[in-house]
Amino acid sequence: MTVTVITGGTRGIGLGLARAFLDRGCRVALCGRTEESVAKALSDLAGGDNAVGVPCDVADRSEVQALWDHATGSFGRIDHWINNAGVSTAPKPLWQVTPSQLEAVTRTNLLGVMNGGAVAVAGMRAQGGGTLWNMEGLGSDGRMVPGLAPYGATKRAVTYLTDALAKELKGTPVKAAHLSPGMVVTDLLLQDYDPDELEKAKKVFNILADHVETVTPWLAGRILNGTRNGGRVAWLTKRKAAGRFATAAFRKRDLFGDS
Repeated sequence: MTVTVITGGTRGIGLGLARAFLDRGCRVALCGRTEESVAKALSDLAGGDNAVGVPCDVADRSEVQALWDHATGSFGRIDHWINNAGVSTAPKPLWQVTPSQLEAVTRTNLLGVMNGGAVAVAGMRAQGGGTLWNMEGLGSDGRMVPGLAPYGATKRAVTYLTDALAKELKGTPVKAAHLSPGMVVTDLLLQDYDPDELEKAKKVFNILADHVETVTPWLAGRILNGTRNGGRVAWLTKRKAAGRFATAAFRKRDLFGDS
């Protein structure tokens, strides 16, 4: 059976991916911030012996290593490692973001990906192969949205990191690749908008966004199909986004049940 590790796997896209892999007969190891969140996710997934999890602060290398050790101790090897854990701040100018918020975003979104990459690549080289997947997000392609500078800056850095890792892994049995889910309706997407701003944002979300259960099965299937070193699996391509905008006046979507 294919084995996949998912950081931040207790909710949102991570939990959706875990469910999609289990539905495809895979084994899954996940982590979350607390024992309670991990226990709840495993209960919801009902994966039996095919799903395990541990609490993990991805900004702590020793805890990330413990996640690897737990997964390999349970399943023997790891075929795919997905650096999915991520946080954001409320949409606001950089100078209104507190130092603690900046640190939290940077520690999880960038240091956490570096730690996950270092642990996964070392382990995969030792076992003879595997693929590291780094989750992209707003800012990965250089697009800038006012109010989301900290999040976007970390995601831009993750794109650089993934490409750099791919170069370092050239000629080895281990691959590094980009995973791009596009705009997905999760608490991360919707958090901390005031009511008026959220209503404006929903107009764009209803054009470009999708539900977790729509996106994650597709992503899981493409991950299992594999990609080249340095490759990208992307749900919302530029072509698809352009098509949605072009047909928005005729193809009404309501992802929030407001109409």
